[in-house]
Amino acid sequence: MSDPWPRTIEPFPTDQPDGPARRTPEPAPPRTGLLLGVLLVAVTVAVLANSMVLVLVPEIGRSFPASPAGLAWVVTAFSLSFAVATPLYGRIADVFGVRRVFAVGLAVFIAGSVLAGLAPDIALHLVGRVLQGLGSAAVPALGSVAIARALPPGRRGFGFGVVGTGVGAGQALGPPLAGLVAEAAGWRWPFLGAALLVAPILVLAPRVLPDGRPETGGSWRAVDLVGGVLLGGAVGLGLFGLTRAQQTGFGAPSSWGAVLAALLLAVAFVVRIRRTPRPFAPPALLVHGPFVTAVAVGFLAMFCYLGTILLVPLLVATVNGLGVGQVGLVLLPGALAVAVLSSFAGRLSDRLGPRRLVGAGLGVLGLAALALSTMAGGSAVALGAVTLAVGVGLATITSPLINAVAAAVPGEHAGVGLGLYQGAFFLGGGTGAAVLGTVLAARSGAAGSWNPLHDGAGAAFSDALLVIAAVLVVALALSRRLPART
Repeated sequence: MSDPWPRTIEPFPTDQPDGPARRTPEPAPPRTGLLLGVLLVAVTVAVLANSMVLVLVPEIGRSFPASPAGLAWVVTAFSLSFAVATPLYGRIADVFGVRRVFAVGLAVFIAGSVLAGLAPDIALHLVGRVLQGLGSAAVPALGSVAIARALPPGRRGFGFGVVGTGVGAGQALGPPLAGLVAEAAGWRWPFLGAALLVAPILVLAPRVLPDGRPETGGSWRAVDLVGGVLLGGAVGLGLFGLTRAQQTGFGAPSSWGAVLAALLLAVAFVVRIRRTPRPFAPPALLVHGPFVTAVAVGFLAMFCYLGTILLVPLLVATVNGLGVGQVGLVLLPGALAVAVLSSFAGRLSDRLGPRRLVGAGLGVLGLAALALSTMAGGSAVALGAVTLAVGVGLATITSPLINAVAAAVPGEHAGVGLGLYQGAFFLGGGTGAAVLGTVLAARSGAAGSWNPLHDGAGAAFSDALLVIAAVLVVALALSRRLPART
């Protein structure tokens, strides 16, 4: 009987009679510090480009005549394009090389930022946001691939932690920086400023990023465009359906229809990669135990994290009556914790392995969710203090998980493996937002909470946060199957 959890993954077939194409030698390691600096700035700006919009949407609405639904697409257009492109970049980079594809992504981001900043109407602004999302997706996906190829096992954790630091910095700095710049120069300048910040990175990145491109050069035939379209369509429609569920409920045809179509495309993708000789991803990767475990834990962790940072602002705004600026202060401790602790957690994962750190991070997240559920409707200061623990939990999880994925996937599949992981991680956040939004709506007006320790206002929020704590128990159980060492 065959092993359902294969320990090895075969290389892709190639046109070369002698086997897989050799890859170009990687650059020498002395540029590692410059590589990590380039990735830190790129990730920070990529995340900032999305987080800053939360405070800019009202100003954009004053400039362009658009309905609230139309303005919501300022956020959704970025999210959808980001979700679709993230898993695709990795496979394309496996074929054409990290340097070239990363540079193309940055160029698309710059073009989108300039268009969004100069757009004369809402339609062109949304096109710019789509381009921003498509370009931004290259940064976390290929940044992780670059680290996996530039650093040996045992040193990668710190590099992945630098990416996590950029994520936290972008989340923390985006809203306040955008607010200050918009107040001083108008809402267009945060978009134009993002383009200016990335322009030097576009020049530096090709000089410091490893490549890994086959010596014989890449061919689009090796990418499996059909498989890529099926996967991208499944991710995009799935996120669209979940987004619509937040707005209209799962009963709306636009919601369940999109989710159903996404599932059908996902099945078609699996069939495709099993039948084509040059698949988008090796079929063995989708049943490779360590890889599947890391992806599942990452999906659930982001489900819970994003659900938490969406519920807490709503809670303190509607129940505690805080204003926009005060709400941002409640979330700030968590974002700063991610920025400060991610690189440390990554370095620690090189020494301790991912299993213990991810388990500890999930435990901290679970206790924080339980505390928030119990304290819902109480002191906003106390809730803000607990969000610090939420940030600590995420920082302890993210870098070790990427380290586990990089260790589980052979070098020739690093791009597609890390791209699939990043796509699942992002999709987990969208799923969490939709599911928890539905729980919140269903429990709205409830007389009491499911949490026997909760007392007072905010019962619906308490229940949604209790669901997060329960999901984290499942994630914690799964994390026991992560490798002890990388």
